[in-house]
Amino acid sequence: MVQQLSTSEEVIYPDNDGNPMSDNTKQFRWIATVKGNLDLIFADDPNVFVAGDLLWYPVEGNNKIRQAPDAMVSFGRPKGDRGSYKQWVEGNIAPQVVFEILSPGNRRTEMEKKRLFYERYGVEEYYEYDPDNIKLIGFERHGDKLEAIKVMNGWTSPRLNIQFALTKETLVIYRPDGSSFLTYVELGQRLDEASQRLEATNQRLARSQAKNEKLLAKLKELGIDPSTL
Repeated sequence: MVQQLSTSEEVIYPDNDGNPMSDNTKQFRWIATVKGNLDLIFADDPNVFVAGDLLWYPVEGNNKIRQAPDAMVSFGRPKGDRGSYKQWVEGNIAPQVVFEILSPGNRRTEMEKKRLFYERYGVEEYYEYDPDNIKLIGFERHGDKLEAIKVMNGWTSPRLNIQFALTKETLVIYRPDGSSFLTYVELGQRLDEASQRLEATNQRLARSQAKNEKLLAKLKELGIDPSTL
C-alpha cells in the first residue's frame, strides 16, 4: 500500500503588507493621536485591545483577505502585543470600531473597498477623517450593512462614548469625561504644566509650614501654650 502524502502547506500570515503607515506628517499625527487617546480611555480595562496599523486577518486559511485599519478597537480581547490580528485566534471577535485617516493619495474607490471589507467582516462602527479637507464621515451597523451616519457633527460613538465636533479649522474629539483628544506634544505640555502647578503648591505649603513653626516657637518663647489658644 502506498501512503498518500499531504501536499498542503502551512499558511503564512505576514505581519507586514509592505505599505507605509502614513503618507505624510499630518496623517501620521492624526493616526497617533486617535490611537494614543483610545489607549488612554481604555487603559484600565484589560479586555479592550487597541491597535494602530495592525494587519487584521478575518478568515483562517486565506492570507490574502486582510486589512490594516489606521486604528481599531476590539472589545472582549485582552491587551498585549501581536504581530497581526488573526480573528480565529481572537475568539472570532472582529474589531468593533475602526478608523481611517485619509491622505491626498487616497482614492474614493479605495476607501469604498475598505468600507465594504469592514461591512462584510463585522465592524460595528467605521469612521473616516480627511484632515486636509476637514471632512468626517461615519458608518454604523444595521443588520448586515454599515449605513452612513447622517450628521457627524455632535455624534457620539455608541461603543466608545466619544463625541465628534467639527469646526472650520479641525476635528475635535471629546473623551467620555469631556476632555478633548490631545497630541503627544500637547499631553506632554499638560503634564509639565500640572507638574509645575504641583511644585508651586508644595512650595507654598512648605513656606506656610515654616511660618507656622516660627510662630509656634515664638509663642513658646513668650511662655504661651499654643494648645490653649
